[in-house]
Amino acid sequence: MIEKNPNGEVWVFAEQEGGQLQDVVLELCGKARLLANQLGVSVGAVLPGHNVQQSAQTLISYGIDNVYLIDDPKLDLFTSLPYAFVMTEMIKKYRPQIVLYGATPLGRDLAPRIASATQSGMTADCTDLEISDVPDSKTKKIHKNLLLQIRPAFGGNIVATIINPEQWPQMATVREGVIPLFDAVPNRQGNVFSESFAIPDSLMVVDVIKRHLEERRVNLKGARIIVAGGAGVGSKENFRLIFELAGALGGAVGASRAAVDGGFIEHDYQIGQTGTTVRPALYIACGISGAIQHRAGMADSAKIIAINSDPDAPIFSVAHYGIVGDLNEVIPKMIKAFKERG
Repeated sequence: MIEKNPNGEVWVFAEQEGGQLQDVVLELCGKARLLANQLGVSVGAVLPGHNVQQSAQTLISYGIDNVYLIDDPKLDLFTSLPYAFVMTEMIKKYRPQIVLYGATPLGRDLAPRIASATQSGMTADCTDLEISDVPDSKTKKIHKNLLLQIRPAFGGNIVATIINPEQWPQMATVREGVIPLFDAVPNRQGNVFSESFAIPDSLMVVDVIKRHLEERRVNLKGARIIVAGGAGVGSKENFRLIFELAGALGGAVGASRAAVDGGFIEHDYQIGQTGTTVRPALYIACGISGAIQHRAGMADSAKIIAINSDPDAPIFSVAHYGIVGDLNEVIPKMIKAFKERG
């Protein structure tokens, strides 16, 4: 168990692929900066890998004060045990009070291993993080400056706030896209510390024979225009209208959970608390009633157009423009108008 350190830094695990930082890392840098400012401490980032020192200044420009660079050929490609080993050793050495990871496949693999090794608590798949004092209902003691780890629970039907008052560091994985990305400050000053650990050969149990990388089939996070369909689309066959409208606009296709549960489209397209959080320039919601779980994933879109036959649908409460009507009539007219305009 790691001794509690109320003066410890707020850390971000700097996940990278071939020297390229993951987007969620840069999102977490901004959130870590805000949390650290409230706590009156510094922000650190642990950057393991091989020949990745060029990423250190990027981290500093996004709000990191101290970058801990662990450059080792054994860390060239990610394998669970060596990365967990160096992160655990770093935590033992510096005793941060908070460690944040992206809820990526890599982060979801790594974070629980480190939590187990350090006997710390860890909350998965958070959608927000805050700092607050929390009273203990049994002892009436006030736990000062705890990390509130906020995430959907029970299939997104409630939002849970989880705290870890005793076993530190407080650790969480955070979903991609839920934290706004701060602007970089290119000339910002920070420190880079080189760290070195003797990684035991016994941990090198995986030999990477061949790697095959594929582009994301669905890239909702990067889309400037999203056309999303809900249960009101009616069927998998009717979803072709959503694809046609998205194609006419040069946008991406999304869906509500109800559409995914109905078998109209795959989960990769789901937007909301239990899917992807998006902030496009234009979001067109077609046949989506607007449950709170869905609105949480798209309400920050710059412009929202809602098409629904129910004038009282909750989606209209967040829409900038609303069309009350049958989407089977409205969407073909929109497609025709956009195509005519070229």
